[in-house]
Parts: sequence; structure tokens; C-alpha cells
Amino acid sequence: MTKTHKKTAALIVAAGRGTRAGGDLPKQWQTIAGRPVAAWTLKAFATHPEIDDILMVIHPDDQVYFADLPVKTVAGGSSRSQSVLNGLLALQGTGIDRVLIHDVARATIAADCISRVLKAIDDSQAAAPALTVTDALWRGEDGHVTGTQNRDGLFRAQTPQGFDFDAILAAHMNHSGDAADDVEVARAAGMEVAIVEGDEKNLKITTPADFARAEQILRGHMDIRLGNGFDVHAFEDGDHVTLCGVTVPHDKALKGHSDADVGMHAVTDAIYGAMAEGDIGRHFPPSEMEWKDADSAIFLKHAVELATSKGFTISNIDCTLICERPKIGPHAPAMMARMGDIMGLDQDRVSIKATTSEKLGFTGREEGIAAIATATLVKL
Repeated sequence: MTKTHKKTAALIVAAGRGTRAGGDLPKQWQTIAGRPVAAWTLKAFATHPEIDDILMVIHPDDQVYFADLPVKTVAGGSSRSQSVLNGLLALQGTGIDRVLIHDVARATIAADCISRVLKAIDDSQAAAPALTVTDALWRGEDGHVTGTQNRDGLFRAQTPQGFDFDAILAAHMNHSGDAADDVEVARAAGMEVAIVEGDEKNLKITTPADFARAEQILRGHMDIRLGNGFDVHAFEDGDHVTLCGVTVPHDKALKGHSDADVGMHAVTDAIYGAMAEGDIGRHFPPSEMEWKDADSAIFLKHAVELATSKGFTISNIDCTLICERPKIGPHAPAMMARMGDIMGLDQDRVSIKATTSEKLGFTGREEGIAAIATATLVKL
């Protein structure tokens, strides 16, 4: 029997101010591992195959932070419960069968935890992840232990908390006052809530120290690639060379099928190499006259576009030109700017430098120029 698809929405609650986390911005807009906290949380749900719709509940003052986040928003209320109700009302009438309500500060939520909650609400009205309390519990006052607390049957609650949409909407509409979470609202309405296995890594960013923990977890999910490229071109008669996109006056030219930009070729091959995509010759065969005297920026742009299509961001490139002459130093800033423009990188992520080979080898004999490059690609 074919399983009926249940349309599922993720409701991400992001209207709080998060003052305990410190910083100049609310914690959901502070950056960890290269992205705002809210962007990481959004990504976790946007990439889950069972999530059909996402709505984020935000503070009215925070709309400015959403320019780069592809998500629908609704204004929050004066309390968490009111914010959730505002979100549920905004989803009403959109055909949603079930909803996951999640705190934006839990940016390290894993796909398998989301899946466990969804599986549980296939058979019940509500489910939520939790971890068994294993530490000893104390009661305290004025900085001193005043007693102990039995930990049997105690759990640490997490989100996302999943519900039948109509049931949780009715529960929130009939609930007065605030609540610690949506499970409290559901139970007050008489709903049974199933407990599913939580995840120790599903931490809630609350204090400044939590940012470091979250960043460590998120960086563990990154796909980081390094590639290197090496290229050589011999000199021939001419009056200039093209290096890293910049024309440099010289008493010789570089020989090649294209414009013989040895630096740009090395960087391009480094980007291809990081993706195991071969080299320039694979994508632009020298046997094809189409590429005769071609601007090497064509090759570099292709490599960058290929990386982007695979979900990678180029973090930085480092290129060393090896030659006795011409002198590279005076032209390096222009080279860095040109390469940055082509790749869409800030200039401080593009390193162009030079060295000699101490009069040794073909570069030492001024028979040509060599270049070596490294590229770092990151998929978040």
C-alpha cells in the first residue's frame, strides 16, 4: 500500500533577542563558520527531503537581515507562544498536514534527528526529541547545594517538536499565557507526546561559549577541498607577457595555444584539481582552434562556475610565479585585483607573489616562466 504524502512545514522561531549570548546582534544573526546562525538552521530544513515549506518567525526589527535568506517570514509576538501562534496562523489554509516547530538557535540540528521526529508523528499527534538526564541533579540556593533531585524519568528537551498541524494550531489558540515550549502547550490540550532520541550535538546556542561549540560541529560538516596547479610556458619573440590577467611589458612573450597566461592557468588547474575535474586541457583541448589565442579568463571563469554549480565556494587562492624577469612585485596588486574580479573574491583572498630559481634551471636561464597555485574550496 502506497504511503500517503503528508505535507510538512518547518516553523523556525527566530523572534527572540538572545541577550545572554552577548554580541552586538541577536544571536540568530551572529556569524558562525562563515554564516549567520539563522542561515545554518534554515539550511538544515531546506535540504531535508521531507520538508515542503519553511516559515521563519522574526522580530519586526530584523527584516534587514533577510536580504540573503530565501525564506518566507512572519512577524513574531511579545512572547514565544504568541510568535509560534503567529506562525501557525500564517500557515493555516496552505494544506499543511504536520509541522515541525524549531528554535533558530539550534543551528546544529542533524537530518536524522529531523527524520526521527517525522517518523514518530506518522503514528501520533505529537513527538519531540530529548536526551535522558544522566548527571546528578542538585537543588541550590545562594551558591550552595541545598539538596538533590532524583533524575529518574527526567529528559532534556530539544527541538524540532513535531505535531499534527490542526491539533497544535487549536492547542495554541486555546492556550493562555506563555509556555516553556510547544510540548507544554500540546499537553495542556490533552495531546500525547512521543519522545524520540535526541542528539547531543543538537545544542541550543545560549551563551558566548556555545558559539565555539556550534562552530566546531558545523565545520565538521563542511566539505573542504584543496587543489594544486602547475604550469610552464617558454619565451618567444615579443614585447610583453600576460600574467594573472595583467599585461606586463617585457622583451619577450610567452608561447602557448591561448594567451599563455601561466599564472591564470595554474590557478585554473588548482580549482579543477580540488574537484577532481582534471585540467584545462580536458575542458578546453589545445587541438581545438576555437581556443587559439583565447583569453585565459574564459578558462578561469569556467572553473569558478563549475565549482559554484557543485555547491563549492572558493575560499582563497595562492599563486607563485617563478621567473628571473620580469619583476612581478610592481604588478602584483593589479594581478590580485584582476583575479579577484574574475573569481568574485575579495582581494585579501587572492595571493599573487613571485620568486626566482636562483639562476638554476630553465627559469634561471630565462627560457620561460613557471607558476604553482593552490586553491581552497569549501562546501558548507
